[in-house]
Amino acid sequence: MLILIALLSGGLFGLGLVVSGMIDPAKVLGFLNLFGGWDPSLVLVMGGALAVFTPGYLLWRKGHDRSVLGTELPRVPAPTIDARLVGGALIFGIGWGLAGLCPGPAIGLAGSLQWQAGLFIAAMVAGFWLVGRLQSVGSTAAGSGKP
Repeated sequence: MLILIALLSGGLFGLGLVVSGMIDPAKVLGFLNLFGGWDPSLVLVMGGALAVFTPGYLLWRKGHDRSVLGTELPRVPAPTIDARLVGGALIFGIGWGLAGLCPGPAIGLAGSLQWQAGLFIAAMVAGFWLVGRLQSVGSTAAGSGKP
């Protein structure tokens, strides 16, 4: 049942990206071009998504610690701005600005079989792997008492 819900949710998300035009890298780059022909449509898409999500989320979280399906909802950690967060945000933003894609739209664009989407996804997977390796090396070094 959970897999079916995840599949339907992902399909709806992907459809929303396609309908809104957010799988077009030129549209995203137009949003990031603040000093040229700025395209504000991405703000409207994000705002629309937040307008739908936020009220339901706040109402549900107010009195529930379990999801609709009964699984425990994770606790929201206190916000911490540290070097890892800032560094990750910078890398993500630079990649987004260079490619005009982020993970969701790239996967949606992959359905068009464009080589750029495949290259982006390969780089994304390599980045996931690299971060996992760096985190496991860091946790091993931290656990051994070595700096």
